[in-house]
Amino acid sequence: MLSHFTVDCVIYTFHEAQLKILLTERNEYPYKGWWALPGFYVEKDEEMEDAVKRISYENTGLKDIYLEQLAAFAGVKRHPEGRILTVAYVALVRYDNVKNKVKPVTSYMKQAKWYPINHLPDLAFDHREIIQLSVEKLKKRLSYSLAPFELLPEKFTLTQFQQVYEALLGETLDKRNFRKKINNLGYLKELDEFQTGVSYRAARLYKLDRRKFQKLFE
Repeated sequence: MLSHFTVDCVIYTFHEAQLKILLTERNEYPYKGWWALPGFYVEKDEEMEDAVKRISYENTGLKDIYLEQLAAFAGVKRHPEGRILTVAYVALVRYDNVKNKVKPVTSYMKQAKWYPINHLPDLAFDHREIIQLSVEKLKKRLSYSLAPFELLPEKFTLTQFQQVYEALLGETLDKRNFRKKINNLGYLKELDEFQTGVSYRAARLYKLDRRKFQKLFE
C-alpha cells in the first residue's frame, strides 16, 4: 500500500565541462510523457532510508549512491491529485562511475537521460523549483564543501577543477585569480602525472589532500 507522500531524487554529474542532472520520462499519468526528477510514492510501512534507495534504483538503475536530504515540498497545487508532499534528496556522482548504468528498471518511467542544467525541458510538477533550490544550496556551500571533488575523477587538471566551479556557480571565473586562490588554500596535491590520450599538450594532474582540506574548514 502506498502512502500520500513521495521521494524525488536530484542527481547531478559533471560531463563535457557541464553540470548535468538526471531526468526520467514518465510513463504514467499525471504528466505522462513529461520529463521529471526520478521519484515515486513511499510505501506505507517503508522506512525512508529504504524508500530512497528503492526509488532511486527503480527510476535510474543506479545503486549505492549517497543521497542527502534537501527539503520537503508540500504546496497545495504542486500535484494534480491534491496535496502530495514530497521529500527531495540530492546526490553528486562521477560520470565515469555511472555512464553505462543509467536505465530505469520500472514500467512507470520510459527512460532516463542526463540534461545540462542550463538546458532543461519542460518539467512535471514543481520539479524545476526543487532543482533551483538544490542549485542554490550547492552554491552557498561551495567554498567549504567537497562537492567539486565528488563530481570530478580522483585525479584531475586545474582546468577541470575550475570548470566544475564555474558549472556549479553558473558564471565564468578569471583563470589567474582562481588558481592563485586555490594555491593559497593549499588543499590540492600536485602529482607527478599528466593527462593521457589527449591531442593537445597534456596538463598536470592534481588530487585532493583530504587532511589539509578538513583542517582548513574544521
